Amino acid sequence: MTPQITKLANGLTVITDPMPHLETAALGVWVDAGARNETEATNGIAHMLEHMAFKGTRSRSARMIAEEIERVGGFINAYTGREQTAYYVRVLKEDVGLGIDILSDILQHSIFDPEELTREKGVVIQEIGQAEDTPDDIIFDHLQATAFPNQSLGRPILGTEKHVRSFTRDTLLSQIKDQYFAQNMLLISSGAVNHAEMVALGERYFAKLQSGAPAKTESARYAGGEFREVDDLEQAHLTLAFPGFKADDNDIFAVQVYSTVLGGGMSSRLFQEAREKRGLCYSIHTFGSSYRDTGLFGVYAGTSSADAAELVDVIAGEMKSLAAGAGEDEVVRARAQIKSGLLMGLEQASARCEQIAAHMFTYGRVMDTRELIAKIEAIDTNAVARIGQKILSKARLSLAALGPMGALGSYDRIAQRFA
Repeated sequence: MTPQITKLANGLTVITDPMPHLETAALGVWVDAGARNETEATNGIAHMLEHMAFKGTRSRSARMIAEEIERVGGFINAYTGREQTAYYVRVLKEDVGLGIDILSDILQHSIFDPEELTREKGVVIQEIGQAEDTPDDIIFDHLQATAFPNQSLGRPILGTEKHVRSFTRDTLLSQIKDQYFAQNMLLISSGAVNHAEMVALGERYFAKLQSGAPAKTESARYAGGEFREVDDLEQAHLTLAFPGFKADDNDIFAVQVYSTVLGGGMSSRLFQEAREKRGLCYSIHTFGSSYRDTGLFGVYAGTSSADAAELVDVIAGEMKSLAAGAGEDEVVRARAQIKSGLLMGLEQASARCEQIAAHMFTYGRVMDTRELIAKIEAIDTNAVARIGQKILSKARLSLAALGPMGALGSYDRIAQRFA
């Protein structure tokens, strides 16, 4: 993958990744702003802004936006993360111009009609309710709040019903002014695209995009501790986590291999020991989040109240065992899983756009596929064990548990198992 990069006069970066054999194109604008850029009072505004971008512009109604893109068989969507927000379309190659036109329109000319805002608040509140009714989803919000309390990184991306109800048109316009400017955005395309055409489209549709400078985000402060909520559920949903690694950490590739060996597939240690050998759970896996200045690494599992304590012992035991030494065969398998996942993903235009955005925001450049594979191949058993030791030697455990958990045991007892 060798994308072409051009920075326009106003500071917008245009990145094109041609895949000549395709008949379709993935196009998107990635904004280097998300939930971390919010205050306590505006928690959820980035997500609300993403919703409202589709609710009408000066020249298109919400229905027209949907009908125009679907008339040519395309689709349009967006998502909000903790550090970025993305707006993207997928179209046939002859409709690339239309896709860019619509993206530029919703990002620059949305009117944020008060009546539409009132309706969309109801939609977002329903989305919050749906998340709260999904324990294996909401448990991660509780974990994030436990690991990073009383700060933007620990607040839910969706916000709360109270905050959502408080948003006004002026709140949205202020967010646009503060975050949606040329130097803070990437226009990325992959598939049936041409760089010169994309630069021309960028200049045509985004020339009047405002310039600006990013506001300083609040530094992360890991705390750790526990959150527990007893609920009448069939399963106890359990997450255990430690401070992880920031996105540009030199160890990030070793962390990926470590994570895969520990809980990244059916042959992983946790899957084999907790599910296959002991039958303690249906679902168990490792997870990690990496941000500009910090990260989080942990394990999720769903289990019965009666098995919760034993499952914690298994997790602690496998993490300690892996820190003491990794097997050559399991490291080879993990590297193969990561490489195949990477290469399979790069066969999809949308996934390539995502990777380009991640690399640009993290490294300021796009890593070549050969470089990525070489970094993965360089991870050996010693590196995996070292990462395991590093994780267990870090700050306090973060624990979030939801459901029936009478046998789980105290926080101090659980933390001691990982000491």
